[in-house]
Amino acid sequence: MYYRKIQIICICIYIIMIGCDKKQITFHNNVKKIIHTKCAVCHNPKGAGPFNLISYEDVSKRSKMITQVITTNYMPPWPADPYYRSFLNEKNLTINEKETILKWIQNGITKGEDTPNHILDSIFVNKNQDKPDLQIYMQKTHVTNDLNTDEFLMMKFPFELQKDTFIKKIEFVANNKQVVHHINAHLITYEENKKKNIFQGEYVVNTEIFSDDKAFQKMDILNDDDTYPLLTPSVANYLPGSEQTEYPLGIGGYRAKKKNIILVNDFHYGPTPYPERDSSYFNIYFSDSPPKRQVQETQLGTFGISKINPPLIIPPNEIKKFTTKATITQDISLLTINPHMHLLGKSFIAFAVTLNNDTIPLIKINNWNFRWQYFYTYKKMLKIPAGSEIIVEAIYDNTENNPDNPFNPPKEISERIGFNGKGSMKTTNEMLQFIINYLPYQEGDEKISLDVQ
Repeated sequence: MYYRKIQIICICIYIIMIGCDKKQITFHNNVKKIIHTKCAVCHNPKGAGPFNLISYEDVSKRSKMITQVITTNYMPPWPADPYYRSFLNEKNLTINEKETILKWIQNGITKGEDTPNHILDSIFVNKNQDKPDLQIYMQKTHVTNDLNTDEFLMMKFPFELQKDTFIKKIEFVANNKQVVHHINAHLITYEENKKKNIFQGEYVVNTEIFSDDKAFQKMDILNDDDTYPLLTPSVANYLPGSEQTEYPLGIGGYRAKKKNIILVNDFHYGPTPYPERDSSYFNIYFSDSPPKRQVQETQLGTFGISKINPPLIIPPNEIKKFTTKATITQDISLLTINPHMHLLGKSFIAFAVTLNNDTIPLIKINNWNFRWQYFYTYKKMLKIPAGSEIIVEAIYDNTENNPDNPFNPPKEISERIGFNGKGSMKTTNEMLQFIINYLPYQEGDEKISLDVQ
């Protein structure tokens, strides 16, 4: 009888514990913070996501879909292997975060008592308070072709200021995310009396027809005496899934003159079977002081400082590995990196090997996804000693088993070199790039956090 009572008590305690566990996991107390940190960054009114994931109603009505996408690791997208190297603002769910969401759904999607949206505020409210000082729009709305083919354009965004001005950040805003695939923008600044009219000339040129020199002539980019103005490369970038890179105060920034042009030398519109309209623009944020440390950029592979070995040619029905390497000649502090391949990409790994034969992991992507390409920023500056060799290894799958293969049956795909000496950026051709943003190393850099929150 005594043991029977003990058994009943234990069962009651177990039932109470289960009940407490169900009540314990609620949207506002447990799930909201995860959703706002990992999902709402894209799933908000101004984000890339097709619907909002902000409120309880947003999330609860999609609970079945959420169960499916997080169980299969389809969402949230984060291609980089977190066990190889961690980065700022990682979107992948931890095991505990995934279990919390799934238990919440299984236990009946309890709403719970509302709590302040501190995470949401840090994502949206603070950013919205940082209003741009200037917005530069296209001179004319662009209408894409209806041939279901890629478009590669050079486009200029001229702007004038009353005086020389320090710029903290230049941000590209894609107006039509359905067709804007990627951009790379430079800042051109004109010295006093070197350029009378920065608005004359064509504002857009097809780079598949004209070389850079011809495009510059048609757009009237050069100074009036036919000399070249100062060009600062890669002041703004945009890729599928990417977010604007921002560094702590004092790192990065530019100096604009009275007359300037933001030159998008690679404006890629994806294929569409009917005309689409786009009015993308740039936000410019001023600074009261000059940048203390100017960010520098280089890249390995396609368009870069290192050759690809063997040459980037992928025969049909083959899975093939390629490598590219570059030696670092000075101590540097890595800030942000960007791996880039096209549809045949299968995996990507980059690491540095020091003169002491130590390996520094940089990034590893086990399952390449062309749709999700990020600029990955390290949590703290990462020192790469002089003499180190950065090594990139990439595997491409040109078989019928690759669901992203643009050809069926498979065809030979390569890194095409055009008449202007450039590699082709067409999605159906291939690229192998590893872009790095860095600073010349200073003592103590490895202790500096790159988190701007």
